[in-house]
Amino acid sequence: DLRLLPTFVAVAECRHFGRAASIVNLSQPAVSHQISQLEESIGTRLFNRDGRRVTLTVAGEALLEEARAILDTAARAERGA
Repeated sequence: DLRLLPTFVAVAECRHFGRAASIVNLSQPAVSHQISQLEESIGTRLFNRDGRRVTLTVAGEALLEEARAILDTAARAERGA
């Protein structure tokens, strides 16, 4: 679901679910749920969670690059560029 990508990118860039939640205007539990949905849909973990520390897995690093490109393309399409 492409609608989950902005949340994924926010968590990846912040390395924190709570801070990402404020960026995407969702609650922290909603962000966690969206990340779980995304991980389930692609069949792999995207983040290593160690207490409050969040890091990207190898799959997460790969998806981050693609997600940024997809979101950039979508934004250009919305602007009509």
